Amino acid sequence: MTAPNTERDRLLGLVVDFVLANGVASLTLRALATAIGSNNRMLLYYFGSKDQLTMDALEAAGSRFPRFASVSRELRTSPAALETRLSEAWDGISAAETRPFARLFFEVFGLAVNRPDVYGGWLENVAHALVDDVTATLEREGVRRASAEVLARELVGCWRGLQMDLLGSADERRAHLAAQAAVESICVRAMNQAVH
Repeated sequence: MTAPNTERDRLLGLVVDFVLANGVASLTLRALATAIGSNNRMLLYYFGSKDQLTMDALEAAGSRFPRFASVSRELRTSPAALETRLSEAWDGISAAETRPFARLFFEVFGLAVNRPDVYGGWLENVAHALVDDVTATLEREGVRRASAEVLARELVGCWRGLQMDLLGSADERRAHLAAQAAVESICVRAMNQAVH
């Protein structure tokens, strides 16, 4: 007999493979179950609903992209200079190998905006997670929390826009130049606001 979580994990892995390749916009449980060699009842048994399955798949998908998954930890713990930490964070979230995850992320983000009753908690978390990491990073440099949060929100907003730009165009050079300019601007402003 299979251990309780083993079959769920196996199914989740297959679901992640499927959604990374096909997205979730037109996803139905029936089509998904057929594609992964399962059935609707099993998916509902292990995941409860299609919406919960989507959230679980997005979370599991993120762990497949180590550069993306390590951004938060590196921002908060790296001893590198501020500009280096922020540039490396951009490199992690914009790396070519993370693009399948970025496509899925923005697709689910669109669903969440239109269905806050289902995805509201996830949307709230996404709105704050990276901003909180950058805020903490700036605070380590002596920037007061209120100012650090404004700068962090500005930078993360720029990064999100540039991530979408990378998904929609092939001009990586311009996106990276814009990201570097944003990082440099934030660093200068952070140092000017730092309490010494």
